[in-house]
Parts: sequence; structure tokens; C-alpha cells
Amino acid sequence: MNSKLKFKSKFFYYALFILGIFICILFSFSGTCFAGYPKLVNNIVSAFEKVEKYIVAIATPAAAVSIGCGFLMQKFSLGDEERIRAGKKLIRTAFISYAFIISLDLIISLIESLIS
Repeated sequence: MNSKLKFKSKFFYYALFILGIFICILFSFSGTCFAGYPKLVNNIVSAFEKVEKYIVAIATPAAAVSIGCGFLMQKFSLGDEERIRAGKKLIRTAFISYAFIISLDLIISLIESLIS
């Protein structure tokens, strides 16, 4: 590779890195320098919080119904191996999905507590 081209590419990456640091510093100071979020951002944040609450509220009964359907599918399979496997898969998927939704809620609340 040509040495001038190598120097130009290194210079480009260094300039990009310095520009990135400058943008990060600018955004970190903007939250402390200005009064707060604009009204639109506050509306969006509150809308996302409401959606999060609704998803967590709906997840519990949905998981219970899915687990119940899986158990009933196993009990009334009459020895059909395919239905037994489908019931086990439904139960396992319901547990994993519910755990995922609850863990996301915990992670989001942790991030919110660290930010504020």
C-alpha cells in the first residue's frame, strides 16, 4: 500500500475519532446546560412508559393462559407424542417469553435509576 494513502487513511480515522469525542462531549453537556427536555420528548417518554406498563400488565395473564394451554394439551393428548412435544414447547416458550419481558422491565428501570 502506498505510504501517502496509508497516512491519509490514518489521518481520516484519527479525525473521525476526534469528531466522535467532540460530539459525545457536546451531547453530555447539553443535558446539563439547558433547562430540560423539550415538550415533545417528554410526551414521547411518557408514552413509552405507559406502553411498557401495559406490556408488563398483559404479559402475566398471557403467560398464564399459554402455560395452561400447554398443560391441557399434554393431558388431553391421548398418547400422541407430537401433541406432548408441542405442549412442552408451548410451556417452555411461555416461561422464556415471560422471563424475557420481566427482565427487560428490570433492565429499563435500572437504566432509568442510573440516568436520573
